[in-house]
Amino acid sequence: MSAAISPDDAAVGPPERLHPLYLLGGLRRSFRSLTGAYALIAYFAASGRWTSAILVAAAILVLGIGATFIRWLRFEYRVGRDEIRIDSGLLSRRHRSIPFDRIQDVDIVQGPLARVLGLAEVKFDTGGGGGSRRHPEEGALQAISLKRAEDIRTLVRTSRPGTRPAVVATEERPPIYRLSFERLLLAGLFNFSFALFAGLLGLTQTVGRPLGIDPFRESFWRKLLAVSTPVEGFVLTHRAVAIAAGIVVLILLGVVTGMIRTLLRDYGFRLDRTGSGLRRRRGLITKTDVTLPVARAQAAVIASGPLRDKFGWSALFLQSLAQEEKSRGNHEVAPLATAPEVNAILEELGWRPVARAIAWTPVSPAFVGSFAIGLLPLFAAGMVAASRYPIAGVSSLAIMLAAVGLRALAWRRLGYAIDGDRLLMRSGWLMRRVVVLPKARIQTIEWSQNFVTRWFGTATLQFGVAGGKAGTHLIPAIPSAAARALRDDLLSSLA
Repeated sequence: MSAAISPDDAAVGPPERLHPLYLLGGLRRSFRSLTGAYALIAYFAASGRWTSAILVAAAILVLGIGATFIRWLRFEYRVGRDEIRIDSGLLSRRHRSIPFDRIQDVDIVQGPLARVLGLAEVKFDTGGGGGSRRHPEEGALQAISLKRAEDIRTLVRTSRPGTRPAVVATEERPPIYRLSFERLLLAGLFNFSFALFAGLLGLTQTVGRPLGIDPFRESFWRKLLAVSTPVEGFVLTHRAVAIAAGIVVLILLGVVTGMIRTLLRDYGFRLDRTGSGLRRRRGLITKTDVTLPVARAQAAVIASGPLRDKFGWSALFLQSLAQEEKSRGNHEVAPLATAPEVNAILEELGWRPVARAIAWTPVSPAFVGSFAIGLLPLFAAGMVAASRYPIAGVSSLAIMLAAVGLRALAWRRLGYAIDGDRLLMRSGWLMRRVVVLPKARIQTIEWSQNFVTRWFGTATLQFGVAGGKAGTHLIPAIPSAAARALRDDLLSSLA
C-alpha cells in the first residue's frame, strides 16, 4: 500500500484502507457525540443506581467501538490516474470523486503519535471545503503512512496542467521566511492576550476562590509566603499591595501561557515557495504542512501592537479562498517578521511592498463622538448608581471614560489610502492592523449609515472579499461625500 505511484497507474487504482490507528481518533469522535448518554450515567450514579450506570457505560463503550470499527472497515480510497475516489458509509453508501485538477493542494498533518508511527493525515483543499461536520473523513485521509501521503501529494501536484515535476522540489532553495528559536521565544512574549488575562481573572474569582487560590486576597499571600510578622502586617494593612501582586501574577501566567502556546504551534516555522504557492511547515507536537496557492490570496493583513510596533515587528496573515482548519481562510505566514521580511513575502505573491511612509487619509472625529453618544444611557445609569453605591458607580464611570479614551487612541490610527491598484486600510491601537486589499479582489462595496452617523454626516464603507473569517473589511466614520467618492472610484476601477 505504500509503494510509489505514478501517472501511468490505472485510471482507478486498487482499494486501500486507513491505518488501524484511525480507530483511536474515531473512538474519540464517537464518544464525544454521545454526551446525552453521559448525563444519563451521571443521573443514575447520583441517585445511587450504580448497576444501571454501569450498564449504560458498557453499552456506550460497545456501541462506540463497534461503530468506529465498522466505519473504518467500510472506508476505502482509490488513487487513480487523474482522481481520488473515497467510498464510505454502511447503510448510506457515499462515493466521492475528487479530480486532481480540482484540488488546489494537499495538506499533511501529523500529531505526536502519528509522527512516532510514521503516519499522517491528508487533507485535500478543493476550495469548497472537504467533508462536513458529520462526515469530516469525506475530504481527508485521516491515517495513512507518511510515505504514501507524500506520494499522493507529489502525484496531485505533478498532474496539474502546465506543472513540471521540478517545481515541487523546494528543499534546495533557501526559505522565504524562517522563525529561529530565539525569535520564537520573542514571539511568545508578544503573544500575551488580554482575553487570556480576563479568563485567568475569572478562574481565580470562580474556581480559585473556593480552593483558596485568589491572588487578590491578603490571606493567599500570607499562606503562600509564610513571612515574618512585619511583612505580613504590611500586606494585610495595604490591600493595594495584594491587588498589585495579583495582577503581576496573572500577567506572568499570561506571558508563560503565551510562550508555551507559541512554542507548540510555531516551532520549526518555515515558509517556502513552491510551484503553486507558499508552503508552510510548523509545529512541535502536531506538525502541519500546508500550501497556500498564490493565485487564491485575496488580501494581506499586517498585524502588530504598540510594543511590537515600537521594535519594528509584525505578523503577516493572508486572507485566502483556501480553507485552513480553525482559521477560516486567514493563514498566518509570518508570526514575527521585520518590514523587509513582510515585503519579501508580498513580492512572492506578485504584490508590491508596502511603503514605510504612506499618506493616510484620516476618518472623521465622529468615530469617537458617536461612540460617546452611544454610551450616554450607561453614563446616566452610572450617575444614578453612584448616588446610592459610590464604589460601583465610580468604577463604572471610570470604565466608560477609559473606553472613550481607547476609542480616541484607535481613531488616531484609523485611515485609508489608494495605492495604485490596491486599497490600504489602517486601524486599531492595541490590535494594530494594516490591510492590503487589491481592487481586483473586492467582491462588494456597501455604503451604510445609522441615525447617529447620519447626524454626524459620516458613513461606513464595507468591502466584501472572498474568504477570511468574516470576508469583509470596513472603513468607519468617513465623511459622506468622501465615502461616496471613494465608492465610485473603486467601482469604476472594477468595471
